[in-house]
Amino acid sequence: MNEKALKVLEYPKIIQKLTDYAASQPGKQLCRDLTPSSDPGTIRRMQTETSDAVSRLLRKGNISFSGLTDIRGSLRRLEIGSSLNIEELLRVCRLLETTLRVKSWSRSARNEAENAPEDSLESMFSGLQPLSPLSAEISRCILSEDEIADDASPGLRQVRRQIHQTNDRIRVQLNSLVNGSARTYLQDAVVTQRNGRFCLPVKAEYRGQVPGMIHDQSSTGSTLFIEPMSVVKLNNDLRELEIKEEKEIEIVLANLSSLVAAETDALNDNILLLTELDFIFARAQLSLFYRGSEPDFNEEGRIRIKKGRHPLIDPKKVVPVDIRIGEDFTMLVISGPNTGGKTVSLKTVGLFTLLGQSGLHIPASDHSELSVFDEVYADIGDEQSIEQSLSTFSAHMTNIIRILNIADDKSLILIDELGAGTDPVEGAALAISIIEAMRTKGTRVMATTHYAELKAYAIQTVGVENACCEFDVATLRPTYRLLIGVPGRSNAFAISARLGMPANIVEHAKELVSDESTMFEEVVSRLEESRRKMEDERESAEQLRLKAQNMEKEAEALRDRAEKDAKHEIERARMEAAELVQKTRREAQSLLDELEDLRRNKQKLLTAEQKARLKAGIRDMEKASDPVHERRIDEDYVLPRPLQVGDTVLIYDIDKIATVLDVPKNGDQILVQAGIIKTRVPL
Repeated sequence: MNEKALKVLEYPKIIQKLTDYAASQPGKQLCRDLTPSSDPGTIRRMQTETSDAVSRLLRKGNISFSGLTDIRGSLRRLEIGSSLNIEELLRVCRLLETTLRVKSWSRSARNEAENAPEDSLESMFSGLQPLSPLSAEISRCILSEDEIADDASPGLRQVRRQIHQTNDRIRVQLNSLVNGSARTYLQDAVVTQRNGRFCLPVKAEYRGQVPGMIHDQSSTGSTLFIEPMSVVKLNNDLRELEIKEEKEIEIVLANLSSLVAAETDALNDNILLLTELDFIFARAQLSLFYRGSEPDFNEEGRIRIKKGRHPLIDPKKVVPVDIRIGEDFTMLVISGPNTGGKTVSLKTVGLFTLLGQSGLHIPASDHSELSVFDEVYADIGDEQSIEQSLSTFSAHMTNIIRILNIADDKSLILIDELGAGTDPVEGAALAISIIEAMRTKGTRVMATTHYAELKAYAIQTVGVENACCEFDVATLRPTYRLLIGVPGRSNAFAISARLGMPANIVEHAKELVSDESTMFEEVVSRLEESRRKMEDERESAEQLRLKAQNMEKEAEALRDRAEKDAKHEIERARMEAAELVQKTRREAQSLLDELEDLRRNKQKLLTAEQKARLKAGIRDMEKASDPVHERRIDEDYVLPRPLQVGDTVLIYDIDKIATVLDVPKNGDQILVQAGIIKTRVPL
C-alpha cells in the first residue's frame, strides 16, 4: 500500500495503539512493521488468528508476555564458542519462565473449553518448549545479577568457605591490635578496607609505632590507613582466594553457557513463537478495545459495512454508518452540507479496508464485508504547498492525475471534494469526466461533492449511485447517517434563514438561482420526503414483522408443549393399561385355578361362600378393566330430579344412551335397556 494513503487515512494512529498492547520489544516491532496485505490467504489466516485470540481472551482473561526479550544476539555468540555473562543467562531464564507461563495459560484455557475445536493458535502453543531443567539450573546457580550461589559448584563452595575463614582470621588479628597495644595510636577503634585490603586508621604522628604498609591517608593528612605486617600475608592469601573465586565463577558460567548452547534451536523457536503470539494477542486486545468483529472478505470489489464506527472518533459521539458499494453500483457520489459526515464516511471505508487487510478486526457489526484491493488511493484534505508553488486545486489535480495513471480494477479510490477549488462550471465538468474515466477502468470509487451536475450524472449513469449525509434542518444539526440512493442538499438557504438571515436576502438569493438548479433541488427535496415516508413505513412494517415473529414463536412453543404433554399422557395411559392387563390376568388365573380345583373334586354344586367369592372376583375384574369408571367414580354428580320409569339417561361409563325400565325403592341398582341389552347399573 502507498504511504500517502496510509497517512491520509490515519492508519499509523491505529498502529501506535496496536503497538501499545504488545508486551515485548520484538512484539512491538512486529506491530510497527504491520502493513496491509493484498494476498487473500494471508489476510484470512491473520483474521482467523485474531478471532481465535479474542475467543481465548474472553474465556480465560489476559495473557502476559512480560519477560520476552530478544536473546538471539547472545545465542549467536554461543555459536562461535563464547560464554554468556550473568545478565545474559538471566535473560535466557526469564525467556524460559515466560515460555512456561504462556504454555500453562494455553493448557488451562483449553481445559475450560473441552468441547471447543482446535483453533489456529494451538500449533503455536504446542510448539513452545519451556526447557524446565535448564531454567531450574540457571535459577539454582544464579541468585541475582550480582550474586552466584555458593552451591553453584563444589569448587566455588570450597573457595568461599576458605575466604570466610581467612576473613575471620584477619579480623581476629586486627581486633587484637585495636583492643590491645595499638589502641592509643588509632584515630578510631575500627577496622577498615583500602584497595581491597584490611587496614587500621593510625594517627599520622604514630606512623612508626605501627609497622606495616600505608595504603591511603585522609584528606587532612592526619590519619594514615596502614596494613599491619601481621596481616599482610593473610591479606595476600585472601586476594589469591578471591582470584580463585572469580575463576570458579567463570567455570560455572561456562558450564551454564554450554547447557544453553545445546538448546539454541529450541530457544530460537521459542523467541519466534512468543513474538508472533504477542503480536496476535495485541491484535486481539485492540479488537476488544474497539468492540471489533472479523469481516468477511471477497475478491469481487464488494463492500458492505454494517454499523461501522470510525475508531478515532470518541465512542460516545460516533454515529454508526451503513455503507455499501460494489454490488449494484461501483461508484458512490456523496453529497450534503459541510460537517455532515461525508469525509468521515470516506475515511471509514478506506481505514476499514486497510485494517481488514492487515489482519485487524474492524469496529462494525458481525459479517460486515470487505474486498481485497491491491491499492487504496486517497485524495482527502487540503494539500496546498507553498514550497512547490501549488494551489489547493493544483495539488489535488496532480494527485488525481497520478491515481488515474496507475489505478486499475483492483483499486479503491477515495476523493474528497472532487473538482473543488476552481470555477464551479469547469470544476463540475472536470469532475464528471474524471469519474467517467475511472468508471471505464472498473475501479471502486467514493467521492464527495457539492456539484448538482455530479449528482445528476449519478442519477443518469448506470453503475454510479448517489448518497447523502442526512441533515436535520429543524435543528440545524447533521445526523451523520449515510443515506444511499438519495442525493444530498446543501440546505444553505434554510440554514441561513434559521440563523437569522433577513428573509428578503434569502428570497433574493433564491431568485438568483437558475431554474434548473431550483427544479433539481425540488426533486431532491421530494425524494427526501419520499425516503422519510418509506423509512417510517418500513419501520412500522418491521415492528409488525417482529410482532408476528414473536407470536409465531409463542405458538410454536405452545404446540411443542402440547405435543410433549400428549406424549406424556399416552405413555402414562399405556403403563396403566399394562398394569390393568397384568392384574386382570392374575385374578382370572386365580378364578380358573379355583374352578379347576372344583372340577377335580367333582363338586357339582357350589356352596354359598364359593359363589360369593367367584362373583366378587368377577366384579373385581370388571372394575379393574374399566379405568374410566375408576377415574370417574369419585366425580360428584347430582340428578336434577328422582328417576322415573321411561327416563332417557346416559350411562357415562360406557357412553351409551339407555331407557329406565325399573326404579327399585331400595338400593342403587337401576334396571335400564341400552339397545337390546338389559342391565343393572349403579344409580
